[in-house]
Amino acid sequence: MTGKVIVLMGSERDLDFCKEIAKHLKALSLEYVFRVASAHKTPEKVLEILKEYEKERIVYVTVAGRSNALSAFVDGNTVKPVIACPPYGEKFGGVDIFSSLRVPSGIGLVVTVEPETAAIAAAKILAIEDQEFEKRIHEFQLSKRKEIEKADESTKKLK
Repeated sequence: MTGKVIVLMGSERDLDFCKEIAKHLKALSLEYVFRVASAHKTPEKVLEILKEYEKERIVYVTVAGRSNALSAFVDGNTVKPVIACPPYGEKFGGVDIFSSLRVPSGIGLVVTVEPETAAIAAAKILAIEDQEFEKRIHEFQLSKRKEIEKADESTKKLK
């Protein structure tokens, strides 16, 4: 499989959440790398990271809580796909997600709050030009269907 996922977090506090994304990327046999840069505090660093990967076949998964300027900033400065996966903030009752959903015009990022969903979306994007990897995605989907079928068989026997 050619291509990889750049998991770009706004701060090191997002690392545990990013490790959860990585767990699902590994399960899908996707290569990934962690990076840290802040749209608010180190915008030049974000731009350097984007430039570093501009010639590669990549998908960005951006992870930033609170005011998630990182995802829209990345999307506005690259033609590569961007998946925003902000960690859920209990402290704010989830309203901080709106900074990922309400972005300026001209921004085309995708938003999900589930690490597994971010990994699957990245895999599907990269599979567009890779038939072998497309086959692996299909196998992954079949395994999920089999889990449901197995659960149905075991629960229909319950009374």
